[in-house]
Amino acid sequence: MEPSDAILARFLALHPKLIDLSLGRLQRLLQALGDPHLRLPPVIHVGGTNGKGSTVAFMRAVLEAAGLAVHAYTSPHLVRFHERIRIGAPGGGHLVPEGMLVDAFRRCEAANAGAPITIFEITTAAAFLLFSEHPAHVLLLEVGLGGRCDATNVVERPLATVVTPVSMDHSEYLGDSIAAIAGEKAGIFKRGSPVVIALQEHEEALAVLERAAARTGARTLVGGQDFHVTEENGRLVYQDEDGLLDLPLPRLAGRHQHVNAGTAVAALRAAGFGRLPTKAFETGVGSAEWPARLQRLAKGRLAEMLPPDAELWLDGGHNPDGGKALASAMAEFEERRSRPLVLIVGMLGTKDSAGFLEPFSGLAQEVWAIPIKGQTAGRPAQEVAGFAAAAGLPAAACESVEAALAGVAAQSWPVAPRVLICGSLYLAGDVLAANGTPVA
Repeated sequence: MEPSDAILARFLALHPKLIDLSLGRLQRLLQALGDPHLRLPPVIHVGGTNGKGSTVAFMRAVLEAAGLAVHAYTSPHLVRFHERIRIGAPGGGHLVPEGMLVDAFRRCEAANAGAPITIFEITTAAAFLLFSEHPAHVLLLEVGLGGRCDATNVVERPLATVVTPVSMDHSEYLGDSIAAIAGEKAGIFKRGSPVVIALQEHEEALAVLERAAARTGARTLVGGQDFHVTEENGRLVYQDEDGLLDLPLPRLAGRHQHVNAGTAVAALRAAGFGRLPTKAFETGVGSAEWPARLQRLAKGRLAEMLPPDAELWLDGGHNPDGGKALASAMAEFEERRSRPLVLIVGMLGTKDSAGFLEPFSGLAQEVWAIPIKGQTAGRPAQEVAGFAAAAGLPAAACESVEAALAGVAAQSWPVAPRVLICGSLYLAGDVLAANGTPVA
């Protein structure tokens, strides 16, 4: 059997642009496939800049704790493409098996007949084909990029639409202002489908999202206005007009995950799942996992390179608001247990490296800048080190994450350090693979 990787390589040649936001090419292919997007399980559509994947992870964990079958479509993947497509089953699903994925790819390739189409569009068609053929109670559908012209936006009547915090990212495709980007994200709102807007860092984003939601006439729930999440006595307290939920703190680290958990609960309630057993919400919020989102790497090849008792953390954050959230989480960790903080950072050239690194000023003791292997769009390590130095952070460039870890290990530390690898989801995937950490 031809492997899925070989077919994905052929897909790359079908359109000269990796990203070309449009719905027409996909609609043509879906029609040739018999319109599988019209036969999907009920959909909760999730857009935004930061926290989409974590919000989906919280929703999936709650729904699966209630015994429901939950499909999930997320992107990008970290190690293998299969991570993007989760086939639901009562009580817990699984990543799409290789044989099932290859079959869907082959059918999409045949139906497309060599016509121009981006790799995200044709693989989204394959996902829709699989989701339409396997019954489930709900499909959690994450937007790939933007919203208005994203391939996932062919879904006509979702149970609910969700926008997580919006910030500057992908400005070359979505616009050069927060307002413009928020407008693209709001493109997933549909008349008659409830809208859930997470607590927003930027007032201009909230204003755009609220105006767009009002135009649909749909019920709209806004974080910080219509639903609230607070930490009280080591618990996460969620409250809206339907009442209060006293939940465990998320396993996912960082206060930004409180916002994502609250958004997930609000979305489930808006979508009609509010009457699930309270135990399902407790179990889901307390157990949800999402790789490379402040993930502790306690064992593995890379973790073992550090001194005994050192901490190794991994996060795929890569934009300025992601940097703020990560720096805030590191400050929390420092309050609980003081350790020297070391950053190992690799970034793409299209990302705001200065904006990402500035929040760590005065918090990190040193930065090791590294290239992202295999990424022609990666920013040279020396440039990343320069941005770190400009932010007042002692910085050096080296050739790999292994070299950076060796450099950290070679130093004499009064207290074992806390090391955070961050700056790119591509880098995070490489680290998980190199460390031997499974991604399920």
